[in-house]
Amino acid sequence: MPKALITGITGQDGSYLAELLLSKGYEVHGVIRRASTFNTGRIDHIYVDPHIAEAKLLLHYGDLADSGQMTNLIYNLQPDEIYHLGAQSHVRVSFDIPEYTGDVTGLGTTRILEALRRANGKARYYQASSSEMFGSSPPPQNERSPFHPRSPYGAAKVYSYWMAVNYREAYGMFASNGVLFNHESPRRGETFVTRKITRAIVAIKAGTQRDLFLGNLDARRDWGFACEYVEAMWRILQHDRGDDFVVGTGESHSVKEFLEEAFAYAGLDWKEHVKIDPRYFRPTEVESLIADASKARKMLGWEPKITFRELVRIMVDADMEEGGIASPGEGRKILAAKGFSALPKL
Repeated sequence: MPKALITGITGQDGSYLAELLLSKGYEVHGVIRRASTFNTGRIDHIYVDPHIAEAKLLLHYGDLADSGQMTNLIYNLQPDEIYHLGAQSHVRVSFDIPEYTGDVTGLGTTRILEALRRANGKARYYQASSSEMFGSSPPPQNERSPFHPRSPYGAAKVYSYWMAVNYREAYGMFASNGVLFNHESPRRGETFVTRKITRAIVAIKAGTQRDLFLGNLDARRDWGFACEYVEAMWRILQHDRGDDFVVGTGESHSVKEFLEEAFAYAGLDWKEHVKIDPRYFRPTEVESLIADASKARKMLGWEPKITFRELVRIMVDADMEEGGIASPGEGRKILAAKGFSALPKL
């Protein structure tokens, strides 16, 4: 039975990845931070009491700022694969807490790589890199595009990217970067713009909210479905050698387009509810990100199935269902038609 360790397992990507690996027969270990409130909502449906012999998902307390704990965890578990997804991942927030972002998102990677090297260095390592590393680099962006990050988060991810490459080249470790472009789902954090929009729609229809405050509506992103992107992560570590891959759809849409699509699908006019608040603008903006994922298509056989329009419908339906509001119902039909009907929880 292969054994995997996931940092950031309670996040959007970590929860989908845990589901995928469990379905493939893995024993999955996840790192969670100690908190006085439960923060495991995204994985509660797959968690089994560890006292039960059949339990294949095991959680461990740890923190990316604590190198000693991470070293002990990796040494004791001896995982076959490590998926490093944990980070301070909110781009706008990284401007407010740049030092913390650099410590956790940047140095956290070094702590894990060094722990792996000291343990034995044999586990295959996946580094969750980001399209934000490209910043103002002209689109479309691929593995040969220069990095020009426009946020502390992007800069920290560039550092992590090159540390993974350095450990691969210096120590012969199987270390790979997955440079994932924006990927969303009903499990996206509630402060990220896509989920902020879909949740606002529910509140507006329920009569508990009138206005939605947003920042730059002209920023363009390559948006895909997160559940598909964790499949790419797994395929990257099944490759015959450590390498770096860009993962995305190759399409670009603005925040305004997401607004228009989501509100229209729910039978609302976004112009009647959306107001611009300067506090949500970034000090330096990334104008356009478009993935050239031809390498991943050719070498990994990975192709996205869910289109932008379908993604919006899936997210709106999920939030409406959760909010007790009747939804148009296309979301689950789309998932079933595209082969995602086995998803235990949106």
